[in-house]
Formats: sequence, C-alpha cells, structure tokens
Amino acid sequence: MPSLRRGPGVRQCLLLSVFLLAVWETGSGQLHYSIPEEAKHGTFVGRIAQDLGLELAELVPRLFRVVSKDRGNLLEVNLQNGILFVNSRIDREALCGRSAECSIHLEVIVDRPLQVFHVEVEVRDINDNPPVFPMTVKTIQFPESRLLDSRFPLEGASDADIGVNALLSYKLSHDEFFFLDIQTNDELSHSLFLVLGKSLDREERAEMNLLLLATDGGKPELTGTIQILIKVLDVNDNEPTFPQSVYKIQLLENTENGTLVVKLNASDADEGSNSEIVYSLSSDVSSTTRTKFKIDPTSGEIRTKGELDYEERKSYDILVTASDKGIPPMSGHCKISIKLVDINDNAPKVSITSLSLPVQEDAPLGTVIALITVSDRDSGINGQVTCTITIQVPFKLVSTFKNYYSMVLDSALDRETTSDYKVVVTARDGGSPSLWASASVSVEVADVNDNAPAFAQPEYTVFVKENNPPGAHIFTVSAVDADAQENALVSYSLVERRVGERALSSYVSVHAESGKVYALQPLDHEELELLQFQVSARDAGVPALGSDVTLQVFVLDENDNAPTLLGPPARSSVSELVSWSVGSGFVVTKVHAVDADSGYNAWLSYELQPAAGSSRSPFRVGLYTGEISTTRALDDADAPSQRLLVLVKDHGEPALTTTATVLVSLVETSQAPKASSRALVDAARLEGSLVDVNVYLIIAICAVSSLLVLTLVLYTALRCSAEPMEGSCAPGKPMLLCSSEIGSWSYSKQRKPRVCSGEGPPKTDLMAFSPSLSHGPDSAEEGQQLSGSEYLGKVGFKIWKNSKNLANIIHISKYSILSILKEYDCLE
Repeated sequence: MPSLRRGPGVRQCLLLSVFLLAVWETGSGQLHYSIPEEAKHGTFVGRIAQDLGLELAELVPRLFRVVSKDRGNLLEVNLQNGILFVNSRIDREALCGRSAECSIHLEVIVDRPLQVFHVEVEVRDINDNPPVFPMTVKTIQFPESRLLDSRFPLEGASDADIGVNALLSYKLSHDEFFFLDIQTNDELSHSLFLVLGKSLDREERAEMNLLLLATDGGKPELTGTIQILIKVLDVNDNEPTFPQSVYKIQLLENTENGTLVVKLNASDADEGSNSEIVYSLSSDVSSTTRTKFKIDPTSGEIRTKGELDYEERKSYDILVTASDKGIPPMSGHCKISIKLVDINDNAPKVSITSLSLPVQEDAPLGTVIALITVSDRDSGINGQVTCTITIQVPFKLVSTFKNYYSMVLDSALDRETTSDYKVVVTARDGGSPSLWASASVSVEVADVNDNAPAFAQPEYTVFVKENNPPGAHIFTVSAVDADAQENALVSYSLVERRVGERALSSYVSVHAESGKVYALQPLDHEELELLQFQVSARDAGVPALGSDVTLQVFVLDENDNAPTLLGPPARSSVSELVSWSVGSGFVVTKVHAVDADSGYNAWLSYELQPAAGSSRSPFRVGLYTGEISTTRALDDADAPSQRLLVLVKDHGEPALTTTATVLVSLVETSQAPKASSRALVDAARLEGSLVDVNVYLIIAICAVSSLLVLTLVLYTALRCSAEPMEGSCAPGKPMLLCSSEIGSWSYSKQRKPRVCSGEGPPKTDLMAFSPSLSHGPDSAEEGQQLSGSEYLGKVGFKIWKNSKNLANIIHISKYSILSILKEYDCLE
C-alpha cells in the first residue's frame, strides 16, 4: 500500500486515526467504527463486546457471532477479549467502487435471550491508487495550417480513489507551440484541451513529443503520465466544427435498441472532398460504451445498441470525431454526456431468516420469530420499500434498522385452535406503478400441556350379569386430550377405595392404555348389587393433568340359586294328622320356601306331584302360597295314609327346583284335635302377619307408582320443550327387560329409542318401573279361589320376601330421573 510506505510519521497518523474514529452514535441506535482501507491483519477496530454492553464471560455461552452479508470474513471478533479486528485485506475500491460512502454492515447475534445488534464499520479511503490515463502514448496529427488557439481535446486520467484523493491536477511539459487548457465541469470532472499557441511549420519541425503529468490530491501525492506525439501535416487547413462542444442528454434506462440519442451536425468551411464529413467514435471510447451505442458515419445519428441499466451504470461520456476527406483529413471533436434516468424496473427482494421455530404456544408477547431483510436496486422513491405481513395472524413487524425488520409475537397462541401459520411477508416499493415481492414462512406452534383429558360424560352406568368369568371385559372408558404427542397420551387407572372389607382393585381393573375395565372375579348379585367407583385419566405431560369419571356397575341377577325349604318341611318328610270329617278347603299345612335370587329368579311356584297309580288326590297345593288343603270332603275310598310330593320351582331359565314330602294320615275326629288346634293357631298367626304385610305392600306400591308417574311426567315435559329434529322416528334397538314378582323395569340399550312424536330424539336412557301383581297362568284361578284379603296378603308376602329387589328398583328409578334432568341441563 503506497501510503503506508512513505515513512513512520504516516503510519503513526493512520494508527492514531483508527483509535480516534471509533465512536458510538446513540442517535441511530447502532454501533459505528471507522478504519482505513488496506489495514493489516489484526488491526484493532473496536471493543465491540464492551461497546454493546456484553460481558466477556457470556460471549461463548450466548453463542456470540458476527454475520456480514456478502462481505465474507473481512472482520472477526476475538471471543477472549471482545475486540473486533481486521481479518483480511480490505480494498475499498473493490468493495464499494467509486461510491462516496463505503461501510461494512455487521449483524451481531447473541442467544439466551435472542438479541440482534447492527454495527457499521466505515472503510475510509487512502491514497493507494495513482492517476491512470487510457493509454501511455497518444498520437495527434496537426496540419501546419492550423490556426492559433486551435484546440484538441484530451482524455483525462482517472483515479480509483474518492474525495480529495481523486482530485487531479494536470501539468504539460514545457513547449513553445502548445499549452494545456483545463475546463472544470464539476468537482471531479475536467475537460482537457491541447491548445496551439504558435503557428506550426512542418518544414521546420515535423514532430513534437509532449509529456502530460496528472497528480492527485492525496497525501502523499501519486502521479500518472501520458506521452503525446504530435505529427504536423501539410494540407487541408479547415477542420469540421460542431455547434457545441458538449451535448448533455438524459435517457431513460431500459430504452429499446435503436432509439435515437442525438443527431450531430458538424460543418467544414472547406469545399469538395475536404468538406465531406465522416463521423466516428473516438478511439478513447471504451469497449463497454461501444457495446451500448453506435453512430452512423454519414448522418451523425447516435443510437442505442445494447441494454441500458441504471443500476449497472448511471452515465456515459462519448467522444465523437468528425473527420473530413481532405488530404490530410482534418477532424473536429465533441463530447456527448449521457445521464440515465432511473425507472422502477426492479422488484424488491425479501429475505427471511427463521431463528425461533417452532414457537411454544405459551411464548410471551414480543418473542422474536424471524428476521426479515428487504432491498431494492432502484434509487430514490423507486427504491423506498415498505414491508407488511399477512393480516389476522398473531404476529407483527418491528423495524430495527433501515430495511431490517423483526417478526415478533403480537397476541397469544393456542395450538389447539391453530397449529401452524403461513405468514406471507410482502415488500412494495414506492414506484409508479409499484412493484412488489413476497416470501412466506411457516410458523409451527409447539404444544404445551394445557388441556386435561376429558370424558364424554361425567358418569356411566354399566350392567353386568353375575357369575361372569374372571377377567371379563365389562366396559371401556375413553378420554380425549386436545393436546398433541406425549401431552395427549392418556393413561387410565382406578381411584382406589375400600368396598366393604376388600379393596376395589380386587374386584375390577382398568387397562392403562386402552381404558378397558375388567372384572377380576365372578360377581355375585346376592353379595354385591351395585359397585360404584372412579377411573382416573392422566396425560403424559409435565406436569400431568387429569380428570375422573364415575362408573356405576349394576350386577344383574342370574338364576344360580335353587329354592330352599324352611321350617319343618325342610326335613326329608313331615307327617300331618287330618280328621276324616274335614270339609273342602281345609288347610292341612304350608310348605315354606325361599330363593336367594331376585326378580323372576326368586318367584316361586308350588306343584303337587301325582302319586303313581293312584286315583285323584283329595289334596291340592296353592300355586304361589304353598298351602296344602283339601279339595273335597274325605270318604272311605281315600287311603288312610297319603304321601304328598310338593315340587317347589322358581321362574328362572333354566328353572331350578326342590321337593318337599308331606305324609298325611287320616284319623278319626277324636284323634285329631291337637292337629286341628295347631292348624288354627298357625292360621291365626298367618292372618296377623298378612295384615302387616298388606301395609308394606300398599306403601311399596304407592312409592313405586309415584316414582313412575313423576319420571314419565318429567320425561314428557322435557321432550315437548325440545326443538323438533328430523329423523326422530327411527327404529329402536331391543330393550333389556328385567321383571320381578312385583313388577318389571326396562333399560334401553341405545340412546334413540323409537319415538314417533315428531319431536327430537331423546337425550337420555329411560328406566321405568311398573307394578305387576299377577304372574303366571294360574294367577286368575288362585284369585277366584281365595278371598281378596288372602290374595293381597299372599302377594304382599312375596314382596316382603324380595324386599332387596324392590329397593334396587326404587334406586334405579331415582337414577333414571336424575339422568333425565342432567341430560336436559335441569341440574348442575
């Protein structure tokens, strides 16, 4: 670098300027440094970490890094001391050309939390480029008849530096015939003319050598030279002339090929061939310019030839020569200065750098999602870019510096509502018509565990037959979690409690993954009629969320218990003494039996088995009472000893039976008073008990009927108030019917039974209980044979005997009413 080889004083000044020109501009919100070009490797630029307010110890943990777009690794940061230094040779001319401002824009990025700083390092020009002429030797032909003060334009030198380093001064070597005339166009542009100061005489001096010296304004100064060889010609003494020496033209970029730029019209005072003018581009015109413009040698029209791009080059200077056909030919010169006018022909460019994807749905407002850079090669208003993003997205753009934006979170996210966003960033310039460009970024929302598993309903009712095989699947619970991945992975477990003397887990279990509920052992209706417990659903999030659901498992009775005899008939046989004189309807004895089952399975009937080979027996047994009585008066044809076999049978499927044997001995009246007295006492005791049972019967029937009427009224009222829905009259599925000795109840296996009322479908399962006092084919006969009080008492005895079943039915009816009210939101 020439400026660094001029002595120690110069080097000290440069090093001092490096330290003094590092400043912090708080007004613009960015860090500025200044360094000279051609600085050596390792040259100190600034304490960037300290100036940014960062501690040296956190540079590495926070992934401190410097990014320079399109500038390579010219500058680097020492992470040990936080100093920004020169890493490789910086040539300002190669970096910025002849631009007045030249800087390297750095983005400093640190994480945890994410921060972006903008640093600009100004590269100052030094005088490292000498002036350069287009050629080293230029030959100029001057006819001897050339008039004094004749002018010949010279192409000036160019200096790649800027500012004062590019201010050129010229000096021509001393000569008595020529001197140099310099006309200043602007600060950096000069028009040079070689002016004839003394008449030429070819015979006295045919050639002259001149040296033109160009010196720049740098410190130290640099120079460049060109040798001018002047040949003196001896003929044609009038040169072509142009109306003006400089033509200034403005031309739109992207002008079509062949567009007329200017039509030149030079004139020559000579006559004949000496006045015929041929136009041409000067030999000083660069090859690049020749590819853009052409000149017609005859007409002098200059037209466009190639594509003109303002962003590539903003102006062109064309030297035109007009030569006559004299011998020797004479020429005139002019300069065409063309300035291109920018049009809006470049669309903006958008660059998106994603930094924090995916975004947690609980991310705080202001979280930086992406960095956006926009640019436009046009200038002026055509290069002014505005940036917008898609509307109705929870993000916004925040301008950080010039054409740099940050896309930040503007409102709360909810992955369950929207799991990802496609954000389109649009950049539009200020031209007319405006041009635009867009880029899209897909922002995925990462799930957090903010939703607990939810069951379809808070409570389920399950009906299971008793004596189920161990491990039988009785129900499946299912909960849905609106979250994703492990946050939506639901596992099930029992909420442990005691059921009597045993733990709940000894009765049932639930599969952790599928939610299937299994009965671990055979259930016994006689031991456990209702098993109520809770199943918990928990997700796999951290922390885990969960909810519970209640299961009511009703154990349905099966006919697994045979009737059992009570009292004396429980023995293998019993003997009774009956007087020959008793009449029809005399009660001999009563067979007492019970069944541990319930409902139909506990409904007992009694049959008298006919003896083999005997005539018609004078005794009968009540079908449902078990009372053995005479059917007629006894006579001598009857055997004195009767063996009666009573079959006791329930109504289960298949029916289970037991038998009782009664031995009846017919005796004279004097031998049977004790028996008759005992029978009367038993009859009186039975009559008293029947009166008590009748009271219980009336209370039970009234209670059950009231619950039935209330259920039907509520159900009908709610159905009538519901909005009509199409398709409400649909075929229903079979009903599960469970009947008992005192009534029947039913449970629908589907949620939409057949109801052709024109209203909407029912919204709950219906359980109804209706009393039924007569069962079996012999009930009417028995009612006719017994008095009303006797019949009512006998039925009441059966209700009392199956009081546990009655309580279950009342409980189910109550559950039906509550279920209906909950379904129609009548209850919280």
